Amino acid sequence: MKTDYLEKILTAQVYDVAIETPLEHLSILSGRIHNQVLLKREDMQPVFSFKLRGAYNKMVKLSPAVRKRGVIAASAGNHAQGVALSAGKLGCCATIVMPETTPQIKVQAVMSRGATVLLHGDSFTDAYEYAIKLAKEKRVTFVHPYDDPDVIAGQGTVGMEILRQHTGPIHAIFVPVGGGGLISGVAAYVKRLRPEIKIIGVEPVDSDAMHRSLQRKRRIKLPQVGLFADGVAVKQIGKETFRICRKLVDEIILVDTDAICAAIKDTFEDTRTILEPAGALSVAGVKAYIEREKVSHKTLITIASGANMNFDRLRHISERAELGEQREAVMAVTIPEKPGSFKKFCAMLGTKSITEFNYRYANHKEAEVFVGVSVRNREEVQKLIKSLKKSGLETVDLSDNEMAKLHIRHLVGGHAHEIKNEIIYRFEFPDRPGALMSFLNNMSHDWNISLFHYRNHGADYGRVLVGMQVAPAEKSDFKLFLDQLGYRYWDESNNPAYKLFLG
Repeated sequence: MKTDYLEKILTAQVYDVAIETPLEHLSILSGRIHNQVLLKREDMQPVFSFKLRGAYNKMVKLSPAVRKRGVIAASAGNHAQGVALSAGKLGCCATIVMPETTPQIKVQAVMSRGATVLLHGDSFTDAYEYAIKLAKEKRVTFVHPYDDPDVIAGQGTVGMEILRQHTGPIHAIFVPVGGGGLISGVAAYVKRLRPEIKIIGVEPVDSDAMHRSLQRKRRIKLPQVGLFADGVAVKQIGKETFRICRKLVDEIILVDTDAICAAIKDTFEDTRTILEPAGALSVAGVKAYIEREKVSHKTLITIASGANMNFDRLRHISERAELGEQREAVMAVTIPEKPGSFKKFCAMLGTKSITEFNYRYANHKEAEVFVGVSVRNREEVQKLIKSLKKSGLETVDLSDNEMAKLHIRHLVGGHAHEIKNEIIYRFEFPDRPGALMSFLNNMSHDWNISLFHYRNHGADYGRVLVGMQVAPAEKSDFKLFLDQLGYRYWDESNNPAYKLFLG
């Protein structure tokens, strides 16, 4: 029988544990992008996330006998807290399986609510498969984080509140997407009552399971997912959420890490609240949509889905936010190695605020300067580069160069002239005990490490830049090493930032 989601949402039992969160006007952001942007503050829930709505609605509908046996769930954190809180309210036992990469703040929050936590696997999918196995073995109820009609209906009460709180015209509602529970519930309610309102999902570029599935008209499974926005790090969306989204969602917008960091800063400036990366997705999405569509004077709703942020992530976020907002340019500038040229270069920057400056003598003819400069927009960057080149200073824009932003800015120090057969690779792997040693142990002892840079960015995955001396005859062995390693990697041997500063 077809599920009537309007009825299920209207009769959902969520307010024993959830509150009706405010819909706030983001005045600073609205003024800057010339549209009225409203933020649905689900970060203000008792567990700092919308997830308790669906979890409680599912669990309260279980029979007392079934609840007595207990429940089990798999979650990267927010659903886990929702299940734990609901279990405490309903007086039943809860076991939560969480990926080993889950931020400690979320693990502790779940345990503090009385639930048992089991850490398993690198991603939500790994935790999910283990939780399903345990549910069958222990004969307890599995509370799905998104692919369940009662969970979807609970999340749909967010959409119900939005339409009740804002009765005027709404151009679009932007919804963060992981497995699809929230966007399915919001779309099911809103499209039934106000079909003219666009429902737009927002995903990270490295966790785009819904986007790819809708494109291919079938559910696909990602081989791996990015871990920065861990709240939406889902390899495969749900069957029911896919069915609903195919029918009701207008489009999915993809945003990168820098855009998410900029969105966290935007919401902080307006609310003085720090959202988690997944929680800020919709704000990043609305900015990307406005830039693409050039719309103005529209009412756009964004949903702040959560604020369970690890404090040590803030360093990485603040570092990348200016780049994401395109308010910082990172450049490599070649200047003549002669008296006065350094002063001339600084004079050309004028009154611009310098965010970073790295310089080292390279040879008697020229020197490379790595510089970060505060700017208002990308047009100002291009104008500055044009001016520098016109004055005879060769300039390379590195603002979109991941290796430069992650590693070179912390490594600038000179060229290694005696190194032969050097190749440069950038790696990304879950930042957990043993990951770095696993990487080193898998490397051949014959490959000399000529460069190594690792920095904890507080982002739940380790980033390493490695220089290795690999003879041409050993390239096939090196390729085998890369394939067996299982970590994401990029060949940076031809990266201009490497050639200019380190090669």
